[in-house]
Amino acid sequence: MAKILIATEKPFAPVAVNGIREIIEKAGFELTLLEKYTEKSQLLNAVADVDAIIVRSDIVDNEVFDAAKNLKIVVRAGAGYDNVDCAAATAHNVCVMNTPGQNSNAVAELCIGMLIYGLRGMFNGASGNELKGKKVGILAYGHIGKLVAEYCKAFGCEVYAYHPRRTDEQIQADGVIPVHSQQELFEKCQIVSVHTPSRPENKGCVNYECMSKMPAKAIILNSARKEVFNEEDLVRIMKERTDMKYLTDIQPACHDKMCELFEGRYYATPKKMGAQTAEANINAGLAAAEQIVKFIKNGDETFRVN
Repeated sequence: MAKILIATEKPFAPVAVNGIREIIEKAGFELTLLEKYTEKSQLLNAVADVDAIIVRSDIVDNEVFDAAKNLKIVVRAGAGYDNVDCAAATAHNVCVMNTPGQNSNAVAELCIGMLIYGLRGMFNGASGNELKGKKVGILAYGHIGKLVAEYCKAFGCEVYAYHPRRTDEQIQADGVIPVHSQQELFEKCQIVSVHTPSRPENKGCVNYECMSKMPAKAIILNSARKEVFNEEDLVRIMKERTDMKYLTDIQPACHDKMCELFEGRYYATPKKMGAQTAEANINAGLAAAEQIVKFIKNGDETFRVN
């Protein structure tokens, strides 16, 4: 009997755990839980005899793979998977999957909320601006980017998108205007919402050159990863452009400096909360369980990322 572990320092909601258990046990597998653990040794002990692991933001590194002698698959319940060492997984012949799209609506709704918050002066009581009529750029037109574009269009925005692996026809089919470079997106749009994945080639890709070209009263929104921004360039442009605002769901390394220098123009959530909704929590957990069952029973690797 295959043994599946849910290892979550920040646990799933009980209803999600119950749903995962139903899927796993219906498949004839055993489910075990490690929740709210405080020491890595607890995780290393828990993985010793499991065939599969479901995690959230928990770190799964080479030490974990060494300890998990029977492990065949790790599923990160969410879109990003930089908390899992994919190279180590491959070396140990372990499949790594994510659950793309399951958290997308939660993140997209947060983006809209943050944009309105920024446009209305962080709700400081002063006169602000409306989202309607603004040119909004979507950097990386994946699951989340598509939803942000859809919601911005509903607000009456003119929406542009850049994605190196999407054709003009694919983007135009959604009523969105394609552009052909990141630079062009920043030049055209007063608001840019960044959804670039954390990959080595994307590190620091949002830099001074592109940010400095934005129109007046620019707003940059980051719901992706802090690594895609060149933080020195971000501080530099915010100093030079007193009309610019930066809103982020991921506190940069220079968070304290940003708070000190750019009060009223900088906002970061206290912790990453894009996917922190009950619905996303449930959706991602159930998807992870379904993917494990399909992988073990049928060898289905549809969402493999390593």
